[in-house]
Amino acid sequence: MVKPVRILLADDHPLFREGVAASLAAAPEFSVIFQARSGEEALEQAMQLLPDMVLLDVSMAGMGGIAAAAQIAANLPATRIMMLTVSENRENLLAALKAGAHGYVLKGVSASELRSIVASVASGEVYVTPALAAEMLTAFSRPSTPDTFSILTSRESGVLNLLSQGLSNREIGERLHLAEKTVKHHMSAILQKLQVRTRTEAALMAAQYGARQR
Repeated sequence: MVKPVRILLADDHPLFREGVAASLAAAPEFSVIFQARSGEEALEQAMQLLPDMVLLDVSMAGMGGIAAAAQIAANLPATRIMMLTVSENRENLLAALKAGAHGYVLKGVSASELRSIVASVASGEVYVTPALAAEMLTAFSRPSTPDTFSILTSRESGVLNLLSQGLSNREIGERLHLAEKTVKHHMSAILQKLQVRTRTEAALMAAQYGARQR
């Protein structure tokens, strides 16, 4: 039997937090193991409970969600991080991605949409709201030139291409007939060569360059 995804949820609005927790708990594939009221509490409990995934409100009093995401990503690299926000803000999105977040979702989505997005991010995919994703293709801060990608090996380029399509490490391995551990090794090399911190940034660079070539 597949173990449920262990989720830590942080939001300083009790009504919203409890509603999200109830919605996720209604699905057998999720288990909400803690509800934090602040970024500080989310970080403290994440270090103790080692959740599979953390959902963080972007705007919380004290340590905000982005600051908490950076601390959690630095200390628990295997934990998936998703940000919850009330508005589509490009600056917050960039900051969240650079902090190590793997997802950025509006609080206005339906319960079923949220569960679907959480499941995809937990499985290794990246999610950004469609409007922000389109905007980022033309406004991403790091220039993407042919020379930028020429330093990648052909195998690394293949891995990056599949990553930009939203595939997880496991799915990339299946497509390229590689062990997941080998895909992770290639991913580390790609991040180092492109001088980015997260696979999300690498995927955005690749998508931006591909859009310019069309």
